[in-house]
Amino acid sequence: MNDILNFLTEPFTHPFMVRAIVTTVIAAVSCSMLSCWLVQIGWSLMGDAVSHAVLPGVVISYALGWPFAIGAFIFGVGAVAIIGGLQSSTTLKSDTAIGVVFTSLFALGLVLITLVPSQVDLNHILFGNVLGVSPGDLIQGAIIGGISCSLLLLKRRDFTLFAFDPVHAHALGINTRVLRMMLLGLLALVVVISLQSVGIILVVAMLIIPGATGLLVSARMGRVLIVAAVATVLATLVGSYVSYYANISTGGSIVLAQSTLFALAYLLGPRGGIIPGRLRARAATLEVAPKVGAVLIKG
Repeated sequence: MNDILNFLTEPFTHPFMVRAIVTTVIAAVSCSMLSCWLVQIGWSLMGDAVSHAVLPGVVISYALGWPFAIGAFIFGVGAVAIIGGLQSSTTLKSDTAIGVVFTSLFALGLVLITLVPSQVDLNHILFGNVLGVSPGDLIQGAIIGGISCSLLLLKRRDFTLFAFDPVHAHALGINTRVLRMMLLGLLALVVVISLQSVGIILVVAMLIIPGATGLLVSARMGRVLIVAAVATVLATLVGSYVSYYANISTGGSIVLAQSTLFALAYLLGPRGGIIPGRLRARAATLEVAPKVGAVLIKG
């Protein structure tokens, strides 16, 4: 018993691990809630775009000595605005506009890294440096995460209606343009607080996998939100423990834990899992077969 307790409590004896786990849980919960609407609307690629497009802002912030969140948020919002401008002013499809903008900004970030002298390790930007979270980073993440989650919960009914049927939402007098801009603004915010935990490359996983997992389990948005949040917190804790004891990448461990839970939902999810789906199809076949046989006999 003592061995189990020591196993569970040892990481929390180190202040840097406490800050790392708390920061990652805050980022994971914020991303998981937003991901439910992103996946339902079909904006998964937008999350990928924003997460990569913030790289120039992070590099400039480090060079100027600013908190990296400022530059990341400016470039995140700027990327969304440019993508929207391209879509509205040209005949290009959304995936084309997204691809052009995020690859261009990501390339700009890589060029700035080579031009701007800095002590910052590129790997820490791309893959995160959660063990280097400072008390100031933790407070910043808690404030941004609190604002993001509060807005998502307050507007959850409008966001859900917009995600499932934007035409109906507009007919009811809901300003769908404002909802769209709010979701994209929140996307930029949650990307900012996730950079320290998993980095630019893996943050897209936190913006897609939890929502996809929840939608395989239930069709009711309230339950989808709960499943996504619980799954992502569980994956964060398991990934953090595995990273601590196996001395491997924390961000990679967390994303792999999320992928494992997604695989379980894919197999066993009551709504979209393949095993329950086949069992329902088999039960429907067994129920219909006797009726068809009776009709044929009478015929």
